[in-house]
Amino acid sequence: MSILPDSYFIYAKRHAGPDHAHYPASPIINRAPIALPGGAKLGLWVVVPLEFLPLNPSGQPFKAPGAMQTPYPDLRHYTTRDYGNRVGAYRLLKLFGKLGLRATFAVQGAVAERYPGLVRDVLADGHNVCAHGWDTDSLHHSALSAEVENGYITRTLDAIQAAGGTRPVGWLSPARAEGFATPARLAANGIRWFADWAHDDLPTWFQTETGTLAALPLSNELDDWQILINYTRPEHEWATQTADAADWLLDEAGRFNSPRLLTLTLRPYVSGLPYRIRSLHESLSGVLNRAETTPATPDDLLKTLSA
Repeated sequence: MSILPDSYFIYAKRHAGPDHAHYPASPIINRAPIALPGGAKLGLWVVVPLEFLPLNPSGQPFKAPGAMQTPYPDLRHYTTRDYGNRVGAYRLLKLFGKLGLRATFAVQGAVAERYPGLVRDVLADGHNVCAHGWDTDSLHHSALSAEVENGYITRTLDAIQAAGGTRPVGWLSPARAEGFATPARLAANGIRWFADWAHDDLPTWFQTETGTLAALPLSNELDDWQILINYTRPEHEWATQTADAADWLLDEAGRFNSPRLLTLTLRPYVSGLPYRIRSLHESLSGVLNRAETTPATPDDLLKTLSA
């Protein structure tokens, strides 16, 4: 006989599938095939965060990846991050131009306000832009009031629109941090897709109280900061992991008769450094040179949900 009360065994959300109503249980092998441009079997989606990391972060509720580490003023890390927006981003733009790759630049509002020319250069090169929150010290979490979180969202969208002339419909949260109410507040502010949740390899619909979002898959495990900085692995290992992922996904696409997606996050202050750019070039070109592989954009991925 259990000494625990009966209420201990009662859980109102216990049912088949996840413990929320945002999306149903849906094994990927049971999905209808998606269609990528040109009938490709593998799509490569590259996301480039353009971040502003304040010199004096509050670190609440936690410090975002890349935040200042040493006592104020941590100029060593601050200037390294600033180098990404001033120099590294332009190396990536040049590389993408050589490869014919259209990337998604996730722009923080503070970057749009401080570097509006960078936003315009990204758009002029044919890349698309999504919103990436205000800055890395304005994180989204459940303790935020609706007024504060909606302020973060609208202030960011306004700043990007002022810099580039277009209002984003996509979103990636700073540090990929969210509160329980964040998706609904994004939908209520006109966001159509977001990339915070890493629950799948393919786009899925995501239900909220204020409207439906498209959840686009963005791998957290192949993020350049995660591999090169957090895991402290050398560049050639990251390139090998990317190649292995491409090979495996192409094989899956053939076996299940449904295209797959390879998604990469590249930070200008990480991958845009001169000693890493050649390795990145070789890695990206190696993926794109595989048969039946194509760059993919959010518009391409949204069409797979509409098909």
